[in-house]
Amino acid sequence: MNIEPVRKLPWSLRYAALACACVLLIAATAFLVIRIAVLVAPLTMAIVVAALLAALLQPVTELLDRWLPRSLAALGGVLLLLAVLVVPAVLMWPTVAKQASELPAQLEQGWGRTQEWLVSTFGVSEQQLSAALDRVGQSVQSSAPDPTASAMSLVEGVGAALLALVLMFFLLKDGPKIGDWLLRRLPEPSRERWGEAAGNGWNALAKYARGTIAVAAVDALGIGLALILIGVPLALPLAVLTFLAAFVPVLGATVAGAVAVLVALAANGPLDALLVLGAVILVQQLEGNLLEPLIMGKALRLHPAVVLVAVTAGALTGGVAGAFLAVPLTAVVHQVASTLSAVRAESPGSEPRREPVAAGQ
Repeated sequence: MNIEPVRKLPWSLRYAALACACVLLIAATAFLVIRIAVLVAPLTMAIVVAALLAALLQPVTELLDRWLPRSLAALGGVLLLLAVLVVPAVLMWPTVAKQASELPAQLEQGWGRTQEWLVSTFGVSEQQLSAALDRVGQSVQSSAPDPTASAMSLVEGVGAALLALVLMFFLLKDGPKIGDWLLRRLPEPSRERWGEAAGNGWNALAKYARGTIAVAAVDALGIGLALILIGVPLALPLAVLTFLAAFVPVLGATVAGAVAVLVALAANGPLDALLVLGAVILVQQLEGNLLEPLIMGKALRLHPAVVLVAVTAGALTGGVAGAFLAVPLTAVVHQVASTLSAVRAESPGSEPRREPVAAGQ
């Protein structure tokens, strides 16, 4: 094969062609990995959630390991997680059930006020509103999930949750041993740099989990207090929704805020809906400009555009689960790749990168 014509090309063109080829290869590999992960979505979800929770609870396990055997320390981490999840749910259930039973009457009253406001402000007739509601109802019915598929999804979700708990226990109990076993499968010269990269990726995962929980708690507290002060029904479940939605960056906060505004509009009318919208915007601005830089620090080091693309790609390929897992996976991959690049650049055998000399120098 004659490569002389290639050598005669400008270095910039050759570099651009090589970069495009690398991008295409990475994109094709990522697409293949994502498609395989989607095909086994419950297993993928269980593994990633187990890793997230294990990274979050590792300090607790290490603390208990000083006085207890490793197995009991890991079990203590699992029991702590279950207590954190179950106890608030049990305490909140009576309030949520009571508010949910009162919601239909409040929605009916609020919708009547909203209809009057729409007719008086925009001149919309009641017939037009009824026709629009009929179209919305037909769309909702047509997009409603099949009961059989919903039951299967519920079974898969329960199975994935149980598997995640079991995997989390073993990661807490034997995490270092599992890491050492995986490293021994690699060639000896590359074990050190891959071990450092894996450690940095694990630390990024732990920082992301802790930072996201802290930010989500502050968001839920702020939105919940605003809803209580404004007098919006279902303030507690809406605060819980805000907490859970914070684990899906960008899109989650938008969806939770929209739900809160819609509930306020239907139950209390347009004025309270505008107040809730202002509270949601204020809390989100405080989160993005103050809380995330302060709490998250450099745990992610990802540009907001990268986060948005990752969440969108995850949602398109894996639905809600994909959107939830996209950012932590992206952060881990970015941290591992950055560490490998830095280690390779600092290795004794690597040559420093030579910058091209501009013409005329």
